[in-house]
Amino acid sequence: MNKSAIPFLTLGGISLILGGVVSAASAGSPSYTSAWAVAYLVLVGGLAQLVLGIGQAELASKRLPAGLLAAEVALLNLSTVAVLLGTILTAPALTYAGAGLLLVTLVAFIWAVRGASQHLPWLLWAFRIMVVVLLVSAPIGLVIAHSRLS
Repeated sequence: MNKSAIPFLTLGGISLILGGVVSAASAGSPSYTSAWAVAYLVLVGGLAQLVLGIGQAELASKRLPAGLLAAEVALLNLSTVAVLLGTILTAPALTYAGAGLLLVTLVAFIWAVRGASQHLPWLLWAFRIMVVVLLVSAPIGLVIAHSRLS
């Protein structure tokens, strides 16, 4: 595996573990917010990060600059933290900022795999599907979060 996937694998794995920890910690008195936080940690912080990181590492047609990788790792994880904190603390501006960071990061991922080779077509499709799911679900999530504040 390409070394550029390591930060995404590490932080994606940590997000999956944190999702389990939050789930276990809130099992005694589950709430909408705790269930949502677990789902977000597992699906966006964990699964999406793994698919995007591995996909990019294997699909990029040339070696990616270290600065781009560092920015993607930082922005993706800052967006996750911002959305989580914004939702938990009912701070819509923080939630919107996190969603905005996610969209910027997705553009970087799309740019990074432009001209991807077709040697792993299943991975290219998984990568594309993950990007589309995140692009579609982010605005939907914001509408839902905003409606819960009203």
